Amino acid sequence: MTSEPAGALPPEPNDPEPGAAEPSRLRRLKHALFGRPRDLTDTGLFHRLSLIPFLAWVGLGADGLSSSSYGPEEAFRALGQHTYLALGLAVVTAFTVLLISAAYSRLIEEFPTGGGGYVVATKLLGPSAGVISGSALLVDYVLTITTSLAAAGDALFSLLGPQWAPLKLPLECVLLVMLTGLNIRGVRESVIALLPIFLLFVVTHVIVIGGGIVAHLGRVPEVAQQVHTGYANGMSMLGAVGMTLLFVRAYSLGGGTYTGIEAVSNGLPIMRDPKVRTGKRTMLYMATSLAFTAGGLIVCYLLWSVGPADGKTMNAVLVERMVRGMPFGHLFLVLTLFSEGALLVVAAQAGFIDGPRVLANMAVDSWVPHRFAALSERLTTQNGIVLMGIAALVALLYTRGEVSHLIVMYSINVFLTFSLSMFAMLKHWRAAKGRPGRARRMTLFAAGFAMCITILGITLVEKFSEGGWVTVTVTAMLIGLCLWIRRHYRRSSATVEELYRQLGDLPTTVKPGSTPAALEPKAPTAVMLVASFGGIGIHTLLNVFRAFPGHFKNVVFISVGVVDSGEFKGEHAVEELKARTGEMLARYVTLTQGLGVAATSRMAIGTEVVETAEQLCLDVAKDFPRSTFFAGKMIFQRETWYQGILHNETAFAIQKRLQWVGKTMVTMPVRVREA
Repeated sequence: MTSEPAGALPPEPNDPEPGAAEPSRLRRLKHALFGRPRDLTDTGLFHRLSLIPFLAWVGLGADGLSSSSYGPEEAFRALGQHTYLALGLAVVTAFTVLLISAAYSRLIEEFPTGGGGYVVATKLLGPSAGVISGSALLVDYVLTITTSLAAAGDALFSLLGPQWAPLKLPLECVLLVMLTGLNIRGVRESVIALLPIFLLFVVTHVIVIGGGIVAHLGRVPEVAQQVHTGYANGMSMLGAVGMTLLFVRAYSLGGGTYTGIEAVSNGLPIMRDPKVRTGKRTMLYMATSLAFTAGGLIVCYLLWSVGPADGKTMNAVLVERMVRGMPFGHLFLVLTLFSEGALLVVAAQAGFIDGPRVLANMAVDSWVPHRFAALSERLTTQNGIVLMGIAALVALLYTRGEVSHLIVMYSINVFLTFSLSMFAMLKHWRAAKGRPGRARRMTLFAAGFAMCITILGITLVEKFSEGGWVTVTVTAMLIGLCLWIRRHYRRSSATVEELYRQLGDLPTTVKPGSTPAALEPKAPTAVMLVASFGGIGIHTLLNVFRAFPGHFKNVVFISVGVVDSGEFKGEHAVEELKARTGEMLARYVTLTQGLGVAATSRMAIGTEVVETAEQLCLDVAKDFPRSTFFAGKMIFQRETWYQGILHNETAFAIQKRLQWVGKTMVTMPVRVREA
């Protein structure tokens, strides 16, 4: 069999050499928007892409810090006329932030490669708990993006009159699209671009909280008397039980304050080595800043007698009262609310950073389509980023950007994953008898679990009919979908494993005393694309020999080591991937030589299989001009629409490209019967 198909015309003199064509206009536009491909051979690449504690605080901690823009307000609103409870609420809120953050710092120690809720639940409670936590996190991170952008719109439009309100939702949608594109370029780039906004927020809010409290130091006796009187009246009206229930309800409905704390532990893989120290320092920065901001704002609401106002956030009302009559007061108001709104846009980063990472982890475990583990040429989980952006847009349009509605939906899954993580770590340390600090760790995680499960239960009961049912329904549907996908992958894998077992004993070494056959570059050559050593590859190799007995004198095995989210976790990840891919190819070469046929292998490392494999094939064709290319492809007995989503079409995509440049490629079917 020749390498040129029958009837093929010779290339025109002006045709470009295969693989040497200029990038298309679409590709040049893609590079302009999202950046040029990363160089995987650069040994310092991971170091430059990773985040130091300060940048991690900006990129991941911004989610937690920005929740102070809506969480304390929801808690204070829930007090109603009983604002005398605000001081206690501020203390408990700050304490809860510090407690949950301390628990997650201990969790980082146990899971130094990334301790998000999905990983913790899967490792310590089992796959069933893992898929529940993972599905809840996916919905949670979609709502992180949506809630942050909706709250950003509220903050920014507090500066404008009601006549501008119809533009709020369109602006939020535009911001969502822009942020999606920015994250496709890369995490570090997006964080650095948003750094000035983060710093502006920190400075303005330190001034607001510090100035708001200092300005009322003279009123401390008066406020103390008001609190004492209010407490006495509350006891006579509600009783101790009634006041406790009111306080716990307000505390729970302010659960949005604590959202985003997990983002640091889940984002550990993108942090600078040593990751544990970087992660714990980032957690400290976030916990301290959030506890100060959330608790301080609640105190300022009380001191300045701030209440809800139509078309304005309570933070906007607070700052307006503080700067009234001050020189440059309006400018400070604009800067403060702008920084608040802009930081909420930054906070959506957590959804775009950690959401695709959870999706990728679940893809590696076959809960979602494997393609979500793939990295783009910019080394971002592009498929996950795009999916998060689309899902967030749907949620934004469904809720019309109403923050109060979104916070209810958001908080439920946040505290579901918090509760699972706290319980898992409590169980882990209970079994860790003899380890130093066991009693302290058990106390910490028990307290964290009690707080989280309390907030989850009250939020579900209070707000189920006001949007909570949507979160529960969507999460349950996602869990069901994940279970079905994993069942499909398991059945497909079982078919391939059975095929491998049916192949019987195959030679794994060359016969002692014999010399492997020498390569004949001018002779007919079978070039086989393989992804791993197993049933599909071996089945394809043997079928080639059966279909073309004695024809091929050489076999060249080709493989692309794919750098996906499961691989790109350290500075030595690419070298380790090269070593594993080389070992896998060596097994195929040895097997083929044992069958008496000359064999060799070629490999490349990349993030995009089709384009990398095409170039590799064309390079082999130059050395072995009489090459015919082969690849195995799973063929299902009943073709359905979802198989193209769950299983890649790499073989067909490469075949199309090679045939376009005049090379022959054959896909060898591997039949799969589904029950």
